[in-house]
Amino acid sequence: MAAGGGLPDDCWEYVISKLVCDNHWYLDTLSLVSKQFLSITNRSVYSLALICNPWPLYCLFQRFPNLKSLDLSGFRGDLNTLLSRFPPWCSITSLNLSNHPTFPVLGLQTILKNTTISSTLTSLTCSNIISLKSIDITFIADSFPFLQDLNISFPLGLSGYEDYNNALKVLTQKLSKLCKVNLSGNIDDSSLLQLCLNCEFLEEVVLFYCPRITDDGMASAICHRPTLTSFSFCNHWAAIEEKNITSSLINSLANLKSLTSLDPPPLRKLVLKDCSNYTYSGIYYLLSKCQSLKHLDIQKATFLNDPLFNKLCAFLGDLVFINVSGCELLTNFALFALLKNCPLLTEIKMESTGIGKVSMPSQDLVVYHQVKSLHLASNSCLRDEDIHMFAFLFPNMQLLDLSSCFYIKEGIDIVLKKCRKIRHFKFVRCRQANLCLINYEASKLEVLNLSNSRIDDKVLYVISMICPRLLQLDLQFCNDVTEKGVRLVVEKCIHLREINLQNCRKVSGNIVSWITFSRPSLRKIAVHFHS
Repeated sequence: MAAGGGLPDDCWEYVISKLVCDNHWYLDTLSLVSKQFLSITNRSVYSLALICNPWPLYCLFQRFPNLKSLDLSGFRGDLNTLLSRFPPWCSITSLNLSNHPTFPVLGLQTILKNTTISSTLTSLTCSNIISLKSIDITFIADSFPFLQDLNISFPLGLSGYEDYNNALKVLTQKLSKLCKVNLSGNIDDSSLLQLCLNCEFLEEVVLFYCPRITDDGMASAICHRPTLTSFSFCNHWAAIEEKNITSSLINSLANLKSLTSLDPPPLRKLVLKDCSNYTYSGIYYLLSKCQSLKHLDIQKATFLNDPLFNKLCAFLGDLVFINVSGCELLTNFALFALLKNCPLLTEIKMESTGIGKVSMPSQDLVVYHQVKSLHLASNSCLRDEDIHMFAFLFPNMQLLDLSSCFYIKEGIDIVLKKCRKIRHFKFVRCRQANLCLINYEASKLEVLNLSNSRIDDKVLYVISMICPRLLQLDLQFCNDVTEKGVRLVVEKCIHLREINLQNCRKVSGNIVSWITFSRPSLRKIAVHFHS
């Protein structure tokens, strides 16, 4: 009988897709069950990241017939040679060529000659290319006319700036189907204007650290593309000058949804990370005009306090994500204003704020099932009673970051007991917490970061007992951990894929061979070798 008990493949494909939707590591285990499951899991792989040179390459595409996305940003080898070996039948739609010294023109020319990638590729990422030239931009424009998503951010060794921006203008004319672009670090006002004029389907723009972009330039460009749904920029470039957000830019952002009679989608995402000198009245006016925001990042808006923030929350009814990290005047009252006004909110980032400075009466507490991620790192006022409150408020939490919350001692026990769905727990630089009190299984926990914390082998014993599904464990700078504790975790956590033991003074690099032999499922082992 087939492993599926006679069920057809499409039924098992549906089941497996649900199992691996949150973690692709499960495909490894499922592929070992039977030949039927091996075939199904192979068809369920749509994206791969290559580090080493696979040989022969065509076998990779034969094994994964539905492979559409390839990430070569971490590839160690000759990128041109690798690309030139792509088989004729490959039809990838997404390609990441970031973090390489040069743009691989020769390899891409071979692909274009041997495959149909020119008509299938819709997403291209070339971020942090050391030498990205104007001729490379022209090559992209001429070779991939169907691109919808383009990232050519932060070219590290840019020369011939005028030629480069002229090439960008040509690119905007030829790639008229662009919907999403990231041109961080390499664009000026005139190129941005041409982008907004020529790309009628443009929805998302990312412009971080562009010293030649002005607020007036952004405002002018936005006026010509009112269909934008996401506009992310950071105009703080400390090495050059500190820029301010002008009223014209605020007005242009506020009018995105009213500049055309076609009633386009309103602004959905706004990132004002590290932007300076805009005022409360400016952000109030903007949010009052854009009440369909789902993603809001206003880090380091230092003028915000609880009463002012409470007024802003009235405009954020559709919000799903917010980041107010660095807003030091915001306390627990700001958090509750968010929860009261934003019923769809799933992820909250309030790092380095004043949360914990005030307490809330327990009789006013209600449960917020929708919140899944809570980032509270570097909140020095948080105490155990605050953590107990969060455990009650957010029983469906899947990610919790309490790094550098130095006064938390015993609250973790309650969190893991009440929030049984936590998968990712980050507790970096927390020296007083007593994790040995935990005496029940945290069955969902998959990622645990305890780096730079004062833990020892007793804690590792607890981890080995309560975390049966642990996939990633970070113990960097845990100086009281020994090889005995590490061996215990590796033996008990049978699903472990990554472990970081860098700068663990009592752990020798010699343990790598034992770990590799004892837990072959591990994909990444980081160990600092002592002299």
